[in-house]
Amino acid sequence: MSRRFVMVPGIGGSGPEHWQSHWETFYPNTLRIEPNSRDKPDLADWFAALDRAVAAARYPPVLVCHSLGCLLFAHWRAASSRAIAAAFLVAVPDPSGPAFPAQAKAFGALPATGFGERPVLAVASENDPYDPTASGIAWAARQGAWPRRLGPRGHLNEASNLGAWPEGQELLADFLDEIGE
Repeated sequence: MSRRFVMVPGIGGSGPEHWQSHWETFYPNTLRIEPNSRDKPDLADWFAALDRAVAAARYPPVLVCHSLGCLLFAHWRAASSRAIAAAFLVAVPDPSGPAFPAQAKAFGALPATGFGERPVLAVASENDPYDPTASGIAWAARQGAWPRRLGPRGHLNEASNLGAWPEGQELLADFLDEIGE
């Protein structure tokens, strides 16, 4: 795939063993958002970082979001007119769930404007501690995302021991083929 991707990690960024980090080495022309408040998320800072990354893309990029990055995408999509090709949301958290981090509270005031015209695929695990009742993926579906539930995989992060997450690469490739990207 030669399309430019923008990786949108959650709190703390994605460590070296996170699938997003692996994907950056597999897919050329990939950017990662670089907010100054990676560990103590500030919505305005993260929003600006995502906007900079999308603006830097030569063509409308595919956003590959994980966890809090999915909620950032919702806020950004509601306010930005910048073009994207599609969004791939993984492990959308439930901001009202018991594990949602207090320091990310501002991200939880979710817009209800929908995701717009561009295609969005939301992927979730059956046993994600950040979305224990599947409220996060249900919300994403109401916003226009195509929901895809996987079996028990945890939070689909580094702790899930997914490595390069071949299953996720296949899901992304199939999604992009389906939408003609």
